[in-house]
Amino acid sequence: MAIVSNPSKPMSNIQKIKGFNDLFGADSAAYTRMENTAREVFSRYGFEELRTPILERTELFARSIGEETDVVSKEMYTFDDRKGRSLTLRPEATAGVVRAYIEAKAEQTKPVAKYFTTGPMFRYERPQKGRQRQFHQINAEILGASEPGADAELMLMLHRFLNELGLKNVRFEINSLGCAECRPAYHQALRDYLDGLDSDSLCPDCQRRKESNPLRVLDCKVPACKEQVAGAPKISDHLDDACREHFSAVLAVLDEAGLAYEINPMLVRGLDYYQRTTFEVVSGEIGAQSAVAGGGRYDGLVKGLGGPAVPGLGFACGMERLFMLLPESEPSGLDFYVAVLVPEASRRGMLMAEELRAAGFRGECAYASGSLKSRLRQANRLNARFCLMLGPDELAKGTVTVKDLASGEQASLAQADLADHLHKHTTT
Repeated sequence: MAIVSNPSKPMSNIQKIKGFNDLFGADSAAYTRMENTAREVFSRYGFEELRTPILERTELFARSIGEETDVVSKEMYTFDDRKGRSLTLRPEATAGVVRAYIEAKAEQTKPVAKYFTTGPMFRYERPQKGRQRQFHQINAEILGASEPGADAELMLMLHRFLNELGLKNVRFEINSLGCAECRPAYHQALRDYLDGLDSDSLCPDCQRRKESNPLRVLDCKVPACKEQVAGAPKISDHLDDACREHFSAVLAVLDEAGLAYEINPMLVRGLDYYQRTTFEVVSGEIGAQSAVAGGGRYDGLVKGLGGPAVPGLGFACGMERLFMLLPESEPSGLDFYVAVLVPEASRRGMLMAEELRAAGFRGECAYASGSLKSRLRQANRLNARFCLMLGPDELAKGTVTVKDLASGEQASLAQADLADHLHKHTTT
C-alpha cells in the first residue's frame, strides 16, 4: 500500500494507539525487575525460557481457546496477510507454547517439559486500569505431568514469585472443573438450571452461551448474570472419583506447605481448554479487575492441537496488574557524573567515564563544559552518588575533585586512584 502525503496539509503529531502504552525509566525498570525475578525463581524449579512469535495462525487460537469465548469471538487482532492466510497477534501465550512443543517434538527428549515465557499479548477490549490492548504476561507451563503434585508445585512457585516481588495482600482461589468424563453431566445440570431462569434475566451473550458452552455463563462479568447464577449447581458436586481424588491431593500438598487458599466453586476461567485444577490470584487493591494471575490444568490441549496425548498445566501473570501492586522502591541512580568545567577537559572527562564503566560503574559525562553550579544541578537530577569535577587545575595536576552528593564531603584525588575510591565508598 502506497503512503501518500499531502504537502499542503499542516503536519500533526503522531500519537500512540489507544490501549498501547510507552514505558519510560522507572516503569520500564519495574517490568525488567518482574521478568528477572521470574527468571531467577522459575529456574530454581527447573523451568527454561522459551521465546515464541507474537504472530500465529488464527486457527491455533480458535482451536485452543474456544470459538465461543469472548477472546476469540470479540477480542483478537486478526487480519489476512498478502497470501490470504488468517493471522492473529497472540492474545495469550499457552497456545503458542504448545504449538512450539508439538512442532519441536519435544516429548521425545523431555518426558516432563517446563517452560516459561514473557512478552506482550494483544486483545481488543476497552482499555481500563490494569487492562490495555497491548498487555504483558509472564507465563509458566508444565507439559507431560499428570500428577497432582505438579499442580501444587506450580502454585507454590507462583506464590514464591509473588512473595519475592514483595506482593503480600493477594489470595489464591481454587476450583476443580472436572474432566471430559464427568463434565458432561454437570453441563446438563447447569443447562437445566439456566433453562429454568427467566429468558430476559441473562445478557444476550449468556443466552447464546447456555446452549453452546454453559460454563461460560459462570464467567460472565455482567452483574445481572452474576446474580442469576449465584444459585447454580456446583461443579464440585458432579466430580467423578478420579477428579475428586486429584483435587484432594493438590489441596493436601498446599495445606502441608502452608499456602492459604479459598475454594471458589464459581471459578471457571475464561478459556475453554482448562479442566480439573483451576486457580486465580486476586487482590482487593486494584479495582474491579481483581485477578493478577491465574491458570490451571489443560490435559487435552496438546492432543487437541495435533500433538501426542500429553497432559499440561500452567499459569499467566498480568504484568500491568502486578505493577499496580509492587511496593515502591528507591529510584535507581548513577554511580558518578563527570562535570566538565572547561572545554579542554571534555576529552579527558569522556575517557575517565569510559575507564570507570570498564571497572563496573554506571555514570555519565557532560558532553559540553558548563558552570560548576549547573553541573552539580545536573548530577543531582541524574541522582548520581558522586560528582567528578574536571577543571583547569585538575587537568594540570592529573587530579579530579570528587564530591559525595549524599554526604556533601569533597576530596581531591589522583585520577589513577579514582576507581579504587569509588569501589570503597559504593560498597559500604
